[in-house]
Amino acid sequence: MKTLYCYANNEIIPIEKAGVPVSDLLVQRGYGIFDFLRVANRQPLFIEEHLDRFFNSASVMRLPINESKEEIKKIVATLIEKNNLEFAGIRLLIAGGDAPDGYTITQPHLIIIEQTLAQPSNQFSTKGLHLASYKYQRQLADVKTTDYLMAIWLQPWMKNKGADDILYYQDESITECPRSNVFMVTKENKLITPAKNMLRGVTRKNILQVAKAQGIEFEIRDITLSELKSAKEVFISSSTKRILPVSQIDEQIYNLNYSKSISYNIFTYLLALEK
Repeated sequence: MKTLYCYANNEIIPIEKAGVPVSDLLVQRGYGIFDFLRVANRQPLFIEEHLDRFFNSASVMRLPINESKEEIKKIVATLIEKNNLEFAGIRLLIAGGDAPDGYTITQPHLIIIEQTLAQPSNQFSTKGLHLASYKYQRQLADVKTTDYLMAIWLQPWMKNKGADDILYYQDESITECPRSNVFMVTKENKLITPAKNMLRGVTRKNILQVAKAQGIEFEIRDITLSELKSAKEVFISSSTKRILPVSQIDEQIYNLNYSKSISYNIFTYLLALEK
């Protein structure tokens, strides 16, 4: 089996030698942040945007990062060269740090892992996802923390519903899926995505930029669950998924002409951004 390398303890080491002390806040309390980006043809995609979000998450969580953005980019480049994976994912992780009392932030540390990742299809999916709605609001929703407790706990419930993913909502307004942003298209072909109480994804940002460049009318505002169920089309987005259409939310089924959909058109422009 090929040896993969990561960055931990201030050096690049084989991944099997990396570890987090049991007294670390990440282990003791689940206190940490991360970001994840794709590598395609040995190039980290949208690394500037991911680093901006990573450093913002660290600042909000009061986790100082000793390395600069430029130093992190150099580490990522070294890992990509050393691991020599054509398609991969880079996970940037800040563990809360060794805390003798299991509660106080001391000195957080940076871990960078490159892992094999299946290349997403360059063909737009026409299968469509089934989402099951669940009333829940993540803590510190604008921060990419390591807390996915609810999403993991809900997996048996989701599968029992016959769903592919979960759609969170709170006070009747939808927010996000556990690892994706949500968009809807109205019957008037206006693109809408939630404004608050969710993580602002890098792909979400790219989609809005594409919409602006292509003259697609869009709006960033609250979306009620009932409004979403009356939409012309719904899709989700993330760095690993790009765009995936939604064919069903709870009992509501969407009948889409994918080849003429706004999500399909935006998908084609997103492909061009990766080149």
